[in-house]
Amino acid sequence: MRITILTISDRASRGDYEDLSGPAIEAWLRRAVNTPIEIERRIVADGRETVRDALIGLCDYDGASMILTTGGTGPAPRDLTPEAMLDVIEKPLPGFGELMRRTSLDYVPTAILSRQEAGVRGKTFILNLPGSPSSIEVCLNAVFAAVPYCLELIGAGYLDTDPNVLKSHRPGR
Repeated sequence: MRITILTISDRASRGDYEDLSGPAIEAWLRRAVNTPIEIERRIVADGRETVRDALIGLCDYDGASMILTTGGTGPAPRDLTPEAMLDVIEKPLPGFGELMRRTSLDYVPTAILSRQEAGVRGKTFILNLPGSPSSIEVCLNAVFAAVPYCLELIGAGYLDTDPNVLKSHRPGR
C-alpha cells in the first residue's frame, strides 16, 4: 500500500522551517501499522491551487492509496487546504473532521479553529491533519481505527494495525 504524507507549508517548502509534522505522521504510521506500506513524504506551499494540483497528481497519477496532509487547516488567509480538498474529493467523509475536532478540544480550546476534512477520490482516501505534531498523534489515535475498513471499501487495499497500538475496526469481524 502506498501512503503519501503531504506537508502544506510556505515556510517548510522554502526551507525556512524544518518540517516536523510529516516525520511525526510517518513515525506514528510505522508504530501503528503492521502490514507492508510504502511511505513517501512531500512538501508543498500553502494555496488552494498548489494543494489541489498536488492532491490530484497523487491520486490520479501516482497511485496513492492514502494521503495524509498536515497544515493549512486553520483560519489564516493562506490556510486553504480544506478548500483544495473540497475541489478534489468525490465523496466527503465529515465524521473524521468532526471527531478530530471533538477529541482535540479535550486538549486545547483552539481546536475549534481547525477545519480538517476527509474524503475519497477514486481509490484514494485523503485525510487532513493539523500541523502540530502533538495534535497529529491525538487525531490519528482518535480516527485511525476506521481507516483500514474505509480503505477496503473504496478498493485501495488491505491495511491492518498493531492491536497493541490501535485496534482496527471492521464491522462483523
